[in-house]
Amino acid sequence: MKRTLFLLAILLGLGTMPEAAAQEVKNIAPGVSVSHFRMSRHGKYLAVEMQVDLTQLVVSSNRAVLLTPRLIKGPDSIDLPSIGVYGRRRYYYYLRNGMGSDAPAKNETVYKASKKPDNTDYHSLINYQEWMDGATLKFLRSDRGCCRDVLLKFEGRLGRYTEDFFPQLVFVRPEAEVTKTRSLSGAAYIDFPVDQTVIYSGYRRNTVELGKIRATIDSVRFDKDISIVSVWLKGYASPESPYWHNRDLAIGRTQALKRYIRGLYHFADNIINTEYEPEDWDGLRRYVEQSEIGRRKEILRIIDSRMDPDVKERKIMQTYPKEYRHLKWHCYPALRRTEYRVDYYVRSYSDVEVIRRIFAEQPQKLSLEELYLVASECEPGTKEFTEVFETAVRLFPHDRIANLNAANAAMRVGDLAAAREYLDKAGASAEATYARGALAIREEDYKTAVTCLRKAERMGLEEAALTLEELSMRGMCE
Repeated sequence: MKRTLFLLAILLGLGTMPEAAAQEVKNIAPGVSVSHFRMSRHGKYLAVEMQVDLTQLVVSSNRAVLLTPRLIKGPDSIDLPSIGVYGRRRYYYYLRNGMGSDAPAKNETVYKASKKPDNTDYHSLINYQEWMDGATLKFLRSDRGCCRDVLLKFEGRLGRYTEDFFPQLVFVRPEAEVTKTRSLSGAAYIDFPVDQTVIYSGYRRNTVELGKIRATIDSVRFDKDISIVSVWLKGYASPESPYWHNRDLAIGRTQALKRYIRGLYHFADNIINTEYEPEDWDGLRRYVEQSEIGRRKEILRIIDSRMDPDVKERKIMQTYPKEYRHLKWHCYPALRRTEYRVDYYVRSYSDVEVIRRIFAEQPQKLSLEELYLVASECEPGTKEFTEVFETAVRLFPHDRIANLNAANAAMRVGDLAAAREYLDKAGASAEATYARGALAIREEDYKTAVTCLRKAERMGLEEAALTLEELSMRGMCE
């Protein structure tokens, strides 16, 4: 089977710095201490959090102290919003003269020195850029006089940000369906007068039950993208009465329903196919097995025996009359039914914009490949991206590729429990084996990860070798 791989760029998880998280960094600058420092990745953003202790900070009347976190790596750097503590004269000067060129910046948190808090929680969210992986966060204190001249400057190191490693995810493009065959099915409980095979549409609940079949057919008949190829009917009767009689009723009533549908829709004779089950003993068995009826085990033994159907029915009736009456009133009516299925073809789609519209309105009309095309146009990790793969696996719950791609999409947003469930049904392909290794990395189970990745490498998947190399470089590979 030829498959095209849809490869995502490296997916990076939440990055933290063990050396800094929840540790106190005393005396980061004269008069200033920092505790509970943490940097973490949240999708497109990098969050910086800390508690700044200003208890020992003294600022003279005509000075200002700016405390500025700065993220730096090589030639790249970015200053985060500052905390400004202003002496009395400097504070009132800015109040009187407004926001001039030497006034506090708009994103600066300003305190008057005499009213500064002992501790302040610092939170900043910045757009993440690739250079920030491995960058150092420094803490700058600059003391300024009039016109914001820098009089003194101090610099401390808070910590280094590094991304948690998470490997490339491999999505598999499903093969195109040559013919998109779909079906709708249900069951109708049509009432007939005793021993008759003529349908009376207004008899008892027949208006509702016949309406169910019509609604199923009509839901696809008027769709220009759909062609009905067959309507399948199967009539069932209950074990009550002699077997030959039930057989004739099942055949006659199923044929009556076929004539009724042909009269409504004028289908060709070969479109409507019929079957019949003279007595639904399987349905009776399911009911008894799941019920709390008395003598349940004994009745099941009779049902499972090789006796003639009429003998079985008579034995239950004579041996367990109370239980038989219960079955006759509560079970037998549900056994007398017609199951139906409408099979149809759906045309294929190639225009992604058309597929997007169909996805929003009638996703059941799409093939796995068409759903994949929609996902390939979405930004990985977005709600829409995840929704497409979740829809695909909901429509094709037993398909291995659908489950594999849904597992990868779940890992992409950190839903590891869902990923694990999907991978249970993803088969044993190289890509599925690799995905299990990727999940193990996310769960920090590196022994299992290496085992899966080596297996996927032996199966010829290039990404497995690259991920093993990366794990080895990071010291995670035994």
